[in-house]
Amino acid sequence: MSAVRKTLLGALLTTSAFSALAQAAPDITILPAPAAAWRTVVGHWESQAELSGDSVVVPAPTAEYARASTLGASVRSSAGQRDAVLLDWKQLWQATLRFESRQPMDLRPYLGGTLEFDLDVAELGQGGIKAKVACGDGCERGVNLIEPARAAAGKGWQHIALAMSCFVREGADFSKVKLPFALDSTGSGRVSVANVRITRQAKPGLACPDYRTESITPAMLDESWAIDWWLPRHQEKLEEKRKLIEAGTPPQIVFIGDSITQNWEKDGRAVWQRHYAKPHGLALGFGGDRTENVLWRLQHGEIDGIAPKVAVLMIGTNNTGHRAENPATTAAGIKRLIDEIQQRLPKTKVLLLAIFPRGEKPDDGQRAINERVNKLIESYADGKTVQFLNINAALLNADGTLSKDIMPDLLHPNDKGYGLWQRAMAPTLAKLMAGQP
Repeated sequence: MSAVRKTLLGALLTTSAFSALAQAAPDITILPAPAAAWRTVVGHWESQAELSGDSVVVPAPTAEYARASTLGASVRSSAGQRDAVLLDWKQLWQATLRFESRQPMDLRPYLGGTLEFDLDVAELGQGGIKAKVACGDGCERGVNLIEPARAAAGKGWQHIALAMSCFVREGADFSKVKLPFALDSTGSGRVSVANVRITRQAKPGLACPDYRTESITPAMLDESWAIDWWLPRHQEKLEEKRKLIEAGTPPQIVFIGDSITQNWEKDGRAVWQRHYAKPHGLALGFGGDRTENVLWRLQHGEIDGIAPKVAVLMIGTNNTGHRAENPATTAAGIKRLIDEIQQRLPKTKVLLLAIFPRGEKPDDGQRAINERVNKLIESYADGKTVQFLNINAALLNADGTLSKDIMPDLLHPNDKGYGLWQRAMAPTLAKLMAGQP
């Protein structure tokens, strides 16, 4: 039995051990409730404000691109209780409405139950929301509600139910939870929430992805900030590939990945033109993509009909960043992509890159997860058709810190960073392009 399965089995047995306690545990009611019952916080990545009165407005972020953003919340009350809370946000890539417990709560008796609430969506055409529950110190899990929430727009109050198991992963600790419920939002929208409770018994509700197989199950990217452009970009890439083939200059090198690969077309454009334009390089990078989104694109034609000498693959930082995913799950998604590439491009060599470092310091939590993924995927190299290359040292200072001179947001390289990438990769890439092992 694998370690992951053993851990999952242990979690399930632990959950079962609390079944008797769950029978006696009362439902947790978050709304309606007196104002003092919960610490209600509204905020974005730069600042937060407590909703202590009837309404609150959070100052806009200081970044130039976000200064037109707005974020606020207001309360509907009756009989001395808060019945509903309205969240109103505009042009924000991340905002949140959080109901925090003033004392840690033991949610273990409720893991076989349901999180349920009523949602009134006034506007969500350019936004999205996720329901979130904390799962331990520094651990929060969310379920994307963009599809049902957009479908509910303008239809008044709609009931949402999610199994608490949607928020359970191996290693999670629900014994001292201080965030039993939150709504995370993106883009622009206006949404009210009411009748929020966590029940001790399961009820029918919305399905949630199986986290154990999500990274290997092909899917389009369904984030609010991606829906409008993601599929059109896929079509544009199919057309770009078609034109290269018709011109008699099919791509000899293909880069596959997420925004770090997509930005060869932006911050890395000058480097790309000097080094990858001549072999008619094709950059198949899409911002926000996780392994399952790349898999969908590969299965829908992006590398069909070509035979490049090399496919450069780097993916996974959004698996670990967006979902704080188990490294083994991310690694499984990467392995699935290698298999797909080899099936469709049997004569192409795969250059598998380690996921780039992120965060300023060596002990950054998400960087540490990426490094654990890198150790797993290194074994995928066979020395013949798949080569693994870790160039991360070339992107870091001697003390292991990541400089904003290389990655201004501590995630995406700038032009200097792309130059470092190209130079560090050049010797290995030259051998592969020449057909050498």
